[in-house]
Amino acid sequence: MNNIVLFQPEIPANTGNIARTCVGTGTRLHLIMPIGFSIDDKHLKRAGLDYWEHLDLVIWDSLDHFLENTDSKNYFLITKFGNKVYSDFDFSNENNEELYFIFGRETKGLPESFREKYKNQTLKIPMTDKVRSLNLSNTAAMLIYEALRQQNFKNLI
Repeated sequence: MNNIVLFQPEIPANTGNIARTCVGTGTRLHLIMPIGFSIDDKHLKRAGLDYWEHLDLVIWDSLDHFLENTDSKNYFLITKFGNKVYSDFDFSNENNEELYFIFGRETKGLPESFREKYKNQTLKIPMTDKVRSLNLSNTAAMLIYEALRQQNFKNLI
């Protein structure tokens, strides 16, 4: 199964848009606390529209709690400091394992110590030097659809 993991997200509309993408792709969404808004935030609900009841959502108390309960060999950290271009990686997942696409905070990204620990599992999206980063919800959609394309859009109509 594909999983999108948001480390301490700050912007409710991004999380809502990602939640909608998760529902549309059969992807589980993980939120790592603390988050910068209330789960009841009207902007979060508006971006996710009326799909919230279909969302497979897991909320973690901390990054450590997430790490203790998931398989690190299948982590893919999405960062501008990534070592590989995301589209060059094999996400075909023929063994049907849990794949975790991990995204950092909108303003600060992922903690440097975490990136360093998993530096061989860091991926980047090529972009110009005119921007610091791409929009989080757009980036999450790009990653999940690349993985799904390589998985032949399994279970999607």
